[in-house]
Amino acid sequence: MDISVILPMIVTMLIILIIARIAVRNLSVDKPSKMQNFMEWVIEFVQGIIGSAMDMKKGKAFISLGVTLIMFIFVSNMLGLPFTVVTEAHGPVSLFGYDIVSADKYAELHNAGKHVALSWWKSPTADAFFSMGLALMVIVMVHFLGITRNTKAYVKHYFQPYWFFLPINIIEQFSKLLTLGMRLFGNIFAGEVLIATIIMAGYAGIVPMVAWQAFSVFVGAIQAFVFVMLTMVYIGQILESHDDHDEAHQH
Repeated sequence: MDISVILPMIVTMLIILIIARIAVRNLSVDKPSKMQNFMEWVIEFVQGIIGSAMDMKKGKAFISLGVTLIMFIFVSNMLGLPFTVVTEAHGPVSLFGYDIVSADKYAELHNAGKHVALSWWKSPTADAFFSMGLALMVIVMVHFLGITRNTKAYVKHYFQPYWFFLPINIIEQFSKLLTLGMRLFGNIFAGEVLIATIIMAGYAGIVPMVAWQAFSVFVGAIQAFVFVMLTMVYIGQILESHDDHDEAHQH
């Protein structure tokens, strides 16, 4: 169990839950609150993303998914920016009955003359397993939609443009998983590594730290946008049929 992923992930979910509850607490058409205006802006922004990837007649069903993803990923990306929490372990460490550092592992590292440091806090998306798990969830959902909502076109696209392209089309699906997950992980992880490096510079790193923090907020927002955009593009592609193509050409 990686506590540095579990804790911020729980905090991320709590933050989003609180924002959602505040936004819908006092809904008003005449005098909407600032939080209601914010949520309406997020929904409109996501609708724009979906509209650029597919017909909104099909895409309106995925507005909630898009809003959830973009908020969850953005907040996750931001959590590791202000600070990281690292403590030194002086013995075996367990939490809620789970061994974070087992006695055998601690003894092995201690006997080797190594210090044991525990990272308690970082952006969940800076963890490869977390980002790839999020990407895997999206890819599985995309294929489920293809199988259940567009079965004929879904099966047929694996054999296009010719039947012997089947292996290449299968490999393409794995590349989508890597593209979705590794892009998110790589950008956020690299940002946090650089932040840790700047922190080690002490006072000399204060100005670069402020500049990099601001840039990291921008990168975190862009990565949330890209993840949702690719998700909607993949959904649009899998729901697309040749009838749609023909209709588009006629128009």
